Amino acid sequence: MIPTGTQVVLHGRGFTAIVTEVGATLRELSWQGRPLVAGFGRHDLPHAYQGAVLAPWPNRLAGGRYRWAGRDYQVPLTEPERLTALHGLVCFAPWQVADRDAESVTLTHRLWPQRGYPFALDLRAHYALSDAGLTFTLTATNAGAAAAPYGASFHPYLVAGTGTVDDWTVQVPASTYLTVDPDQLLPVALAPVGPAGYDFRSPTSLRGVAIDHALTDLDFGADGTVALRLLGPGGRGVAMSWDRGARWLQLCIPDEHNPAMTRQSLAVEPMTCPPDAFNSGTDLITLPPGGEHTFALTISPIDPSRPPA
Repeated sequence: MIPTGTQVVLHGRGFTAIVTEVGATLRELSWQGRPLVAGFGRHDLPHAYQGAVLAPWPNRLAGGRYRWAGRDYQVPLTEPERLTALHGLVCFAPWQVADRDAESVTLTHRLWPQRGYPFALDLRAHYALSDAGLTFTLTATNAGAAAAPYGASFHPYLVAGTGTVDDWTVQVPASTYLTVDPDQLLPVALAPVGPAGYDFRSPTSLRGVAIDHALTDLDFGADGTVALRLLGPGGRGVAMSWDRGARWLQLCIPDEHNPAMTRQSLAVEPMTCPPDAFNSGTDLITLPPGGEHTFALTISPIDPSRPPA
């Protein structure tokens, strides 16, 4: 038995992607044989949430508790060592393949009302290859009769090529980051990126950088998008772009707590809201009955020999 169920292989335009039935997870992505993400083995589980779809909230929920429409709710603590509920409710749920061809696949999942989250959501994850790269689109529709709190993200670990993150540079136009308490990694306050060493507005070496924080005040361009560029030796690397629907970006370099992945990749997670948004209300989405929300991003290779898409 394969722990993540059916493996859907997409291939075309020099790309190969593998998406799993469990979690609608991106297990592998490569361009001309070069990995663009750090995935996981066919017979493994994504214990570090590699390529996971995060909904109906991203990141951490303090104590697994929140108040909504005058009522208090409690969801299971999926990160008990920190007393938090981490990354939503669908990472290890079964999804159904609704449509597929050689270069794209759509998977769906009905999130039924449950204790702690008594709302019905229809989720639709679409992966599509193009000349630009792999585009991931997540659509949520409120299938219930009451307004629902909602947030979303996607959790790939990007790989710039050979070596480790200490051999790479990153660039992303964010001017503020969210400080966190050291025990639960929950939000404390916003602060400028410079004093913390998280100013990546120009290409910056990741050598010695330790980060597991949310960045914001992103500088979206004239076309309404923002891009992160992760470059390795020889000018090769990987980029991710997304639009104003995700005003927050979690960056995480795996450390010694994850020995198999220590400093081998950079988790890049555009988020519609910050950690613990169910409690703070910051950028939290309210989905009315029948309401819909869509979030999309594109992962692209960077290579001097590759013409622009």
